[in-house]
Amino acid sequence: MANLDPLEAAAEYRESVIAPYRGLLPESVLTNMEEQLSGSCTVEIAAFNEFSKFITDKKVQEDYDYILFDTAPTGHTLRMLQLPSAWSNFINESTHGASCLGQLSGLEEHKEIYKNAVDNLSDGTLTTLILVSRPEETPLKEAARASMELNEIGVNNQILIMNGVLTSYDDSISESLYKKQMKALTGIPQELKNLTTYTIPLRSYNITGLENLRTLLREDKFIISNHNIMNTKSMPHLSDIIDDLYKTDKKVIFTMGKGGVGKTTMAAAIALGLADRGKKVHLTTTDPAAHLKFVITEKEGLTLSHIDEEEELKKYQKEVLLKAKESMSDDDLAYVEEDLRSPCTQEIAVFRAFAEVVEKSEDQVVVIDTAPTGHTLLLLDSTQSYHKEIERSQGDIPESVKKLLPRLRNFAETEVIIVTLAEATPVYEAMGLEQDLIRAGIQTKWWIINSSLYQTGTSNAMLIAKASNEIEWINKVDAHSQGNFAVIGWSAAEVKGSALLTFKNIKLQFEGKPKVAFVCVHNSCRSQMAEALGKLYASDVFESYSAGTELKDHINPDAVRLIKQIYGVDMEETQRNKLIQEIPTPDVVITMGCNVNCPVLPCKLREDWGLEDPSGKSDEEFKKIIDIIEYKIKELKERLS
Repeated sequence: MANLDPLEAAAEYRESVIAPYRGLLPESVLTNMEEQLSGSCTVEIAAFNEFSKFITDKKVQEDYDYILFDTAPTGHTLRMLQLPSAWSNFINESTHGASCLGQLSGLEEHKEIYKNAVDNLSDGTLTTLILVSRPEETPLKEAARASMELNEIGVNNQILIMNGVLTSYDDSISESLYKKQMKALTGIPQELKNLTTYTIPLRSYNITGLENLRTLLREDKFIISNHNIMNTKSMPHLSDIIDDLYKTDKKVIFTMGKGGVGKTTMAAAIALGLADRGKKVHLTTTDPAAHLKFVITEKEGLTLSHIDEEEELKKYQKEVLLKAKESMSDDDLAYVEEDLRSPCTQEIAVFRAFAEVVEKSEDQVVVIDTAPTGHTLLLLDSTQSYHKEIERSQGDIPESVKKLLPRLRNFAETEVIIVTLAEATPVYEAMGLEQDLIRAGIQTKWWIINSSLYQTGTSNAMLIAKASNEIEWINKVDAHSQGNFAVIGWSAAEVKGSALLTFKNIKLQFEGKPKVAFVCVHNSCRSQMAEALGKLYASDVFESYSAGTELKDHINPDAVRLIKQIYGVDMEETQRNKLIQEIPTPDVVITMGCNVNCPVLPCKLREDWGLEDPSGKSDEEFKKIIDIIEYKIKELKERLS
């Protein structure tokens, strides 16, 4: 196994290109060169540089039957490597506008290796492209785009793996998730419909370590994570973030994160919250216009606009190419045209459109659902190329563009809110985005963890285990952001309109400590264990009681034995069997499962935990239920604190 670090490879490659010029060129020029070689395009080229050694190495091919890479190059990268001007001095001499063309400037000596690598990738008898997606709308669209791009250049031996498919459900949360996934799969993009598709079920555990990898395709293990203690004593809500933005009088607010984390919905909720506090707000988004209107509508104090990324990109490409045609050959123009399809180019085009919106809204708070990366800002800004590059491509510098970058660096005026999920990869990706912004001189404060199962109160055993795995990453964001974060629960439905305000997670109000009643049929097993663990772990937040609808004359002896063995609590000394009428009127009613038919009790919160009765089962089965009860007690404590 070879672990290729793309960032390390990019750093080594960047230095190999720049080193010969150190001491010969002005520092300002070197700074600009470094930034051209610091974007995602360069990282991908550097990674492909490493991969190519394996793809074309005859000895490796003789020693191994299969070579597996966990990341495929994009169509954009492969198209660039096939163009004649990729291997000419044109790259170093280009003045066509803001770009990352320099990323290929150190690869001339590898031209033959890359040609062979691209040929191998295009050979269906040698290469299979495995597209991996989640059964969700955004990941499926990304997979379709990758499939189409690679298919166009001959990489057409493709299969699709659908990872994380929920196969059954037993509570409202798991049912909603199942139906949401099925809806996404029913509407799968046309580009993917004819591919051979394999399915991997949703697993409750993190796919790390050899043991978990070996069991991935065979079985699930509903194991509560060891990292199941929430470090924070007080978890902020989205309303706390909105209050802070209001009090600090922020003028430009971005939500930033990878695709599919819910940036647009969070931006809409923030815009609506600020408008409700009396601010004049303008919300602009790159989401499709029809979708934006579905999520939120204009009202007093709130206006909306939509930036069409494709239209802005076409407009920018047209301007650059018109300028380039004055002095370039057809081959060089083809290279520029391909370069103008890069992610950096799209960001620059969209950034210009954002700048115009911000300038027109000087008397309003502007909320934007997509932030430019630090690399894009530095690429434009390095050695004042921010102004110079735009001047090259279209003449006069727009006043809006001149103004916006300094405003972004003014923390008193601008806030960038990081949006992520409570999983390893999204958290680390978000930290990378944040670090890139810091590199560009832009500070961040608030994080939002979206679509959290931990916040749903699910009773599905598999989702409970997954929720417990989120705690490690919630704690990591808590520590990293110094407590400046909010957690938003997963929602099956598209949150829209006034429902966006529910993201404030307004706390239930109680007089004194809330009284929690754990109810099951006989009050002999599950409810008794919940009462014991409630008293053990949450007595500082709520009072715990248990009761039944029809009584047995004793507490389950296995429950007594195991609770005493694990926690040192003797339920026979501290508890007894009770009917519902014998306990105080509860503020919260928790039914344990088995369709407990409780009389109508006035309460502020009621939920069912859907737990199987472990009576008569093995100690192992008993302990699984005990683990779930402990987890849910701690989660309930967090929600009520």
